[in-house]
Amino acid sequence: MRILSNLFEGFGEVIIDVIIALMPIIIVFVVFQIFILKLPKKQIVRIIKGMIITFVGLAFFLQGVNAGFMPVGELMGMKIGSLDYNWILIPIGFVLGFAVIMAEPAVHVLIDQVEQASGGHVNKMVMQYTVCIGVAVAVALAMARVLYGISLWYFIAPGYIIAFILTMNSSPDFVAIAFDAGGAATGPMTVTLILSMVVGIAKQIEGRNPLLDGFGMIALVALAPILAILILGFVYKRKEKSSDAG
Repeated sequence: MRILSNLFEGFGEVIIDVIIALMPIIIVFVVFQIFILKLPKKQIVRIIKGMIITFVGLAFFLQGVNAGFMPVGELMGMKIGSLDYNWILIPIGFVLGFAVIMAEPAVHVLIDQVEQASGGHVNKMVMQYTVCIGVAVAVALAMARVLYGISLWYFIAPGYIIAFILTMNSSPDFVAIAFDAGGAATGPMTVTLILSMVVGIAKQIEGRNPLLDGFGMIALVALAPILAILILGFVYKRKEKSSDAG
């Protein structure tokens, strides 16, 4: 019982946060239903059931984040960051970045939508592995940035310059997808585990400021899928040109 009480400590506050988060969506839906949509009763019941499931899922997920993901991420960062061979954080960051994006719900939704909208022209698995590799590299770079005290500007400024150059040389279909992928990759899995881990590392390394050096990882993660998918779009464009020439 004591374990359960510790696990659900602060659960009431989480429920209130979820209610506040969902309330605007519910209000907008109710207004549209009354004046515009006028959906049948059967469909309304399904939507209400879906909202209840969403509410319960969000509440338990956020409680799990507070009780488990964030503390374990910070502890991992502090423990490994204090080691003499803390360079190992760079390959660990690569593996974690890949694994977290494989589990990221927003990324799965995005690639499913892309495959459906393109009629299968853009392969789901190719998209997924492209985003995973891009984020894996970004997390590894974020670890290196904290370990060696590299300024965030050295990654962000050149990265976005390259991204804008690629937009002019990539397939137009991929440009919008790329910038959406940046947002999808910075979902709850990435923020809760990897961000807390990077902050934990910054706390353990002498001369590092958790506020200055611990944060900024999300900016790198948001940039990585943009670059990765724009490169994929560039490859698709070259293939299309080769097919047309043949």
